[in-house]
Amino acid sequence: MLQPVEAVEQIEPLLAHLWMVRTFLKHAEEIQDSLEMLEIPRTLFDVIRATEPALQAGDHARYIHKLRGKMGRLREAREQLASQYSVYSDHTNFQMAARSLTATVVSIEAVLSQCPPPGSPPPQAAPSAD
Repeated sequence: MLQPVEAVEQIEPLLAHLWMVRTFLKHAEEIQDSLEMLEIPRTLFDVIRATEPALQAGDHARYIHKLRGKMGRLREAREQLASQYSVYSDHTNFQMAARSLTATVVSIEAVLSQCPPPGSPPPQAAPSAD
């Protein structure tokens, strides 16, 4: 079981990957006329920024809570990019953005699955065998 502070330490670099996918998509000329596709970088921005106040306050439990609340939208963005990017461009940049988004979402889910469920008591230290 991961403590929230450990989970945040593992998730923060993953959010950096999301930011790079977001930046690529935001500036990709191929999708500028698609409101649906432009929703993906907006979603990534929203997910990342939603965690920032908790991170800055050092409130790791709230960070995890906020991120869990955004995972549905993040999964939808992943599915949309994976299924739709080739309609706009099959260029390697789009292929890699889709792969990166998928891998990052899977990695975030794996970290979150190791965190205690919301409202669960903190783990107790094992009694010493004195």
